[in-house]
Amino acid sequence: MSDERRPRFRNPFRPLPPASTDRTVTTEPDEYVPLSLRITASYAWRMLFIAAVIAVFIWLVITLKLLVIPFMVAILVAALLWPGMELLLRRNVPKWLSIVITLLGTFAIVTGLIWLVVWQVRDQLGDVQAKTRESIRDLQEFLISGPLQLTEAQIEEYLQRGLKLLQDQADFIINAASAVGGTAAHIATGAVLAVFILICLLADGGGIWRWTLRLFPRVARPATDAAARNGWATVVNYARTQILVAAIDGFGIGLGAALLGVPLAIPIGVLVFLGAFVPIVGAVVTGAVAVVIALIYNGPIIAIAMLGVVLAVQQIEGHILQPILMGSAVKVHPLAVVLVVAGGTMIAGIPGALFAVPLAAFINVFALTISSGSWRTGEIPEGDVIWSTVPRERRRRSR
Repeated sequence: MSDERRPRFRNPFRPLPPASTDRTVTTEPDEYVPLSLRITASYAWRMLFIAAVIAVFIWLVITLKLLVIPFMVAILVAALLWPGMELLLRRNVPKWLSIVITLLGTFAIVTGLIWLVVWQVRDQLGDVQAKTRESIRDLQEFLISGPLQLTEAQIEEYLQRGLKLLQDQADFIINAASAVGGTAAHIATGAVLAVFILICLLADGGGIWRWTLRLFPRVARPATDAAARNGWATVVNYARTQILVAAIDGFGIGLGAALLGVPLAIPIGVLVFLGAFVPIVGAVVTGAVAVVIALIYNGPIIAIAMLGVVLAVQQIEGHILQPILMGSAVKVHPLAVVLVVAGGTMIAGIPGALFAVPLAAFINVFALTISSGSWRTGEIPEGDVIWSTVPRERRRRSR
């Protein structure tokens, strides 16, 4: 490179030019600031601006949670039901009939699970109550004859203190009951809203997305459209794979509980099935509940056996099901899963834990599609983070 074309960098610490009588000669103030500090400051204010935007977004989500949560539930359920509905559409079933069959089938499955849970709870309620009283007596005997060596008077005193504490907190309990009533009303309203949004997404999801795409600048629409479609494919495969893994977990642990004679085996299986939708954390918590129930009602030997069943099912999930099924749908590092679930729980509680992983997967694929430039060719982004049931050639022709 010639001297004329070589870029020239100013030294911020060079001596000031000699004094001149020409008052038009000035020196830029940035020349006194080291280059490294200027670069750091540029990064800093940009990061602060991004953090402020994220903070405002989170504040809006928390403020509008009664609207955001039903919307997110509807999107996740739509992603779960879309493969079945797409299969009906490919068989030339009318769209309205496909929606009706899909919704009624889902409602029938949910109703059947609820009926099984209620039936077993009613059937085993007497035995569970008797076993509960027996467990309380055993605990009382352990407190008296065990290492604590408590007397019946001391136990009675502790019980009275507990009752007094409940009485002192009567106002709090009443307010909490009122809050629960309000929450129940909010849940009912949110459920109706989620069903309405779900029907709209299944009926005209493509039209809704095309209208949304018009809000973006014209030059950014092709990249946004391709990135969003890749993200949606990831969410669909995540939901489909997660429900399969959750069903296997619930069936395996529930069957193990039934074979070991643990009461409420069906509710335990349903609880594990629901908890499996929160990756890693949900499986640990629901598995611990199953072991505790076995310990209370069947003793330590059956509890150890139940623990073995839970660990065996989770090992099969972690080393066989997840790599084969989930590995082809979306790859999120376990550390990222734990951090995302914890952050979602802190921000929005249980709904935040439920939506954290699919939302993180969508953002990951969305950003990778744009940054890799794969939206120009229609190719799947490199990095093995997305899997699509649509062949690449057909995806390219559809665009």
